[in-house]
Amino acid sequence: MEILVLDTIHGGRELARALEEMGHDVEAIDVYRGKATPGLGHYDMIVAPVHLDPENPALLTPSTKRITHHQAVAWVLWDTIPHPMVEVTGAKGKTTTAHALASLMKGRGVLHTSMGTFRYPERSLLWRSSITPASLISAARAAWEMKGWLIAEVSLGVSGIGDMAILTSIDDYPIAGGARRAIDAKLGTLAEASQVVMPSEHEGAPEYAIGVEAVTKVEGSTCFFAWGGREGAYTNPLLLLEGYRLPLRLATTAACLLGIDPSPLGHFQALEGRMSLRREGDILIVDNSNSGTCRETTLEAVEYARTLTGNQAVTLVIGEEARAICEGFAAEEIARTIAYVRPGQVILVGHMMGLPGYEQVATLDEGLKRARAVATGGSIVLAVKTWR
Repeated sequence: MEILVLDTIHGGRELARALEEMGHDVEAIDVYRGKATPGLGHYDMIVAPVHLDPENPALLTPSTKRITHHQAVAWVLWDTIPHPMVEVTGAKGKTTTAHALASLMKGRGVLHTSMGTFRYPERSLLWRSSITPASLISAARAAWEMKGWLIAEVSLGVSGIGDMAILTSIDDYPIAGGARRAIDAKLGTLAEASQVVMPSEHEGAPEYAIGVEAVTKVEGSTCFFAWGGREGAYTNPLLLLEGYRLPLRLATTAACLLGIDPSPLGHFQALEGRMSLRREGDILIVDNSNSGTCRETTLEAVEYARTLTGNQAVTLVIGEEARAICEGFAAEEIARTIAYVRPGQVILVGHMMGLPGYEQVATLDEGLKRARAVATGGSIVLAVKTWR
């Protein structure tokens, strides 16, 4: 077939290469920065990301069929699917949920997240890449070759070819130039999954989806679980934090459905950039800079810091080091957050147009360095949207 793949920035190049290996004639174009229109007149198929504006000129190209990047990945991997394979999608909580579930898995496997792609049980880094649908191809093939499991983060939905899909958040936002809603795109892909775990029931979700409340209950720092004859509980202080409570409940629910004992999650520790703590002299550093950083997670990080330091001064490092195509940290949201938090000092990271009056730096590392220089005590809260 002659196939047109749109958006080489967000996985299109990898998809095109995989489709060429299958014997197809493929043209891939950059619909954002470079070539905006294809070179041929008609294609048997167009492969486009769910976040592409429907008014994009490239979508006007005549074709017999159109599929999404997620569907193309399912097509490419149909005969090399590892088992078990769990896809994790959602506006926030993906990385923590994926790591928590991976910590329970036995034997060899691959964990693919925005923090990196890791081989288990060694937990050694294989490579770093984005979590676009196309990135699933390399991760799945690595797991298949080692006859292991795969747990993978995927942006804006799932391929649906694995044993389970987990939606970590029902938070919504516009995509595709405002023509679509993110939650609708994600829910649409979940319909292809054989098992679905969600935060709660939601209109548009598959009827067979399981909400965490059906399997788990949290009281303080203890999570109780019961499913399919398996009952138990574990205690972890991270359950006191909203940013960990739901991901741990999602991982617990997924584990129960997969026939795995979730009790070892009592020993699960905070991830770097996911509300992790460290002290440098008299200063407490709360690190919550990751790909899912937003107003809500920043407010929780500041509250956490003030709880631990007795309401001493907060130096807030906030901004956006790496822009996510659909899930950015908008300048107006950053301004609202600063106004609500009332920190002692503010270091802005990135190019925050429309936010004058604050010291600005380019990267998270520069922001932390500057915060160390100006903070005299209390806490430093790192709340920068970045891929790590």
